[in-house]
This record gives sequence, C-alpha cells and structure tokens, in this order.
Amino acid sequence: MKRVRVGVIYGGRSGEHEVSVVSAASIFKHLDRSRYEPVPIRIEKDGRWLLGAREPTALTAGDVQREGPAGALQAAEPTTAVSGGVDVVFPVLHGPYGEDGTVQGLLELANVPYVGAGVLGSALGMDKAAAKMIFAAHGLPIVPHLTVLSREWDTASGDVTSRVGRDLGYPVFVKPANLGSSVGISKAASERDLSTAMRLALEFDRKVVVEAGVPDAREIECGVLGNDDPQASLPGEIIVSHSDGFYSYEAKYLDPDGAVAKIPAELPPEVTARVRRLSVEAFRALDLAGMARVDFLLDGRSGGLFLNEVNTIPGFTAISMFPKMWEATGLAYPDLLDRLVTLALERHAHKQRLRTSRT
Repeated sequence: MKRVRVGVIYGGRSGEHEVSVVSAASIFKHLDRSRYEPVPIRIEKDGRWLLGAREPTALTAGDVQREGPAGALQAAEPTTAVSGGVDVVFPVLHGPYGEDGTVQGLLELANVPYVGAGVLGSALGMDKAAAKMIFAAHGLPIVPHLTVLSREWDTASGDVTSRVGRDLGYPVFVKPANLGSSVGISKAASERDLSTAMRLALEFDRKVVVEAGVPDAREIECGVLGNDDPQASLPGEIIVSHSDGFYSYEAKYLDPDGAVAKIPAELPPEVTARVRRLSVEAFRALDLAGMARVDFLLDGRSGGLFLNEVNTIPGFTAISMFPKMWEATGLAYPDLLDRLVTLALERHAHKQRLRTSRT
C-alpha cells in the first residue's frame, strides 16, 4: 500500500518557534512509518522555508535554543514546498504566522489538505480578544477582562490603570492577544506590576488582554477532536509548583519540575461533564475543525468554571496535555495522529464537492 506523504511544517517566525520544533520532533517520532512518509518542512525565524531538513529530535525548548538555526539547507518557495508531492500537510506552527490563519490561507490557495482549523477558526482562536467576544456572544462563561491597544497605553496609561483597578482589581494576568505557550504573559499584583507587564506584552503584540485573576484557580484543560461532530477527551489538570505562581513559559518548558499534569483531573462527575460539554461548544463557536485544546479556570472558592482560551494547534511535545488527555481517553498517540490526518482528508474531500462558481 502506498504511504501517505505528510508534510510537517514546523518552526516559524513567532516567539513559539522552539516549542514548535519540539512538538514536530514528537510527531515525527510517533507517526506510523508503515502508513505515512513524513516530509520535514522547516521555517526559520527569519522566514526561510527549508526542505530536506533533518527530522527534528529536540526534546525541550532549551535543546532547540542550544542547537540554533538549522543552517543553509534547501530553500524553497512556500507554494512549492507545500504542493510538491505531499498528500496532506500537518502544520505544527504555534503562534503568529502559522496558527493564526496565515499558513491555512496559503494551503487553501494551493488546494492542499491540511490538519486543523481553517482560516477563520485559526484567526479567531489565535486572537484572545476576538475569541472572548465570540464566547460571550454564545453565552459561554469567561472572566472579566479588558482589551488594550498599544496606542491607548502609550497615550493614556493612567486611564487604563484606573480601569483595571476599578473594573478588574488585582491580581490580573496580562497577555499578548495573539500569542501562546505563555510567551509574554505576566501576573500583576499592583499598578507597578501592571506597567511592567504591559511593556513586556506590547513587545509581542499591539493588542493586550488584561484578565481578572480567579481566586485559587485550578487550570483545567480538555482536548477536542473532530470536524462537524467533535468529541471531547477526559479533562486534565495542570498543577504548578514553579516560583512564577502560574503556568508560565518557564514552568512549561524550561523548569523540569515547574508543573505536573494530572490526567484525568480529579473533578466531580458533573464538573467533568460540564468541561467536556463547554469544550465542544467553544470548538463549534469558533468554527474549528480537526483539533483544539480548550483551557479553563476553575475557581477554587466558588467552584465557578470559566473558559480561558482555545488553542487550535495545541502542543505535541512529550509533556503536552493534548496527546496525553486523548491517551487517557483511549486514543494512543500514533492513533491520534492517524485520526487527525483522516479528518484533514475528509474535510478536504467534502470541500472539493462544493461549487465555486455558478457555471
């Protein structure tokens, strides 16, 4: 039987480049070589597309930083890279210029099947501020928050600080709107902290989301898999022990003892059921496809459950929750990858049956 050629695009120009390389290494390791022929397509931080790259083997983001760039390999135009003999593309690009609909638009123009959400869903999932508007419109529970543009902070930081204190209170979490893996995120417990956190977040994006802190918050996550009939995994919980006090980039990827995952999460049955139901609702609200990891905050005092964000290209590293939650639900890592490729091909086949003109 002819093997399916899977073009795995990884790396990218975002601040999550290193995490993407580690995710890709795990995917290459677990793809069933009797059924699939993976093709490495690496995007360097300067935007170069490299074909013929060695399959990545880095186990941690620190390993990627120590290895540095892949070097001068075979460069290629993007459309050549993704359409030259691959059957399906698996984008493993976390953050802007990959998870935000940009690469998905390129693949749509090239008419190439690809894993994951389309242009709209990817863009909405990447933009935390836009996603919160959609969630609110669908009646999904979210924490109080403010969206601040760079010009607003530059010209009226005092007014923004007053609004944060009045409408949200402290502590707050300050996040670049269009980034993931906790890059650029800070916890602010005072006005002084807020100023520092805003400066950091604005280094990564012109739009910043400031969220009210949830008392004694438990970080609950859930995987979703499917196209028009999505299913939710058993939820997991992230228990943080890092000195940052939240699931920061350092706690996730640089400190081996920064956090532990408990899968499945120890939750009452009714809370587990609600997490899974809300995960599917969030997936549908953003018009997603293929996969997503849905993150929640559970108030440790009141028991309130809040939808935090949705990741349309979740991590696939050795410590990533998405494959671990599906494994706990009964779907092993290689089978998960097989299912994702199948969903991509099914979705593309359905789109090919649609009319694109009146004649």
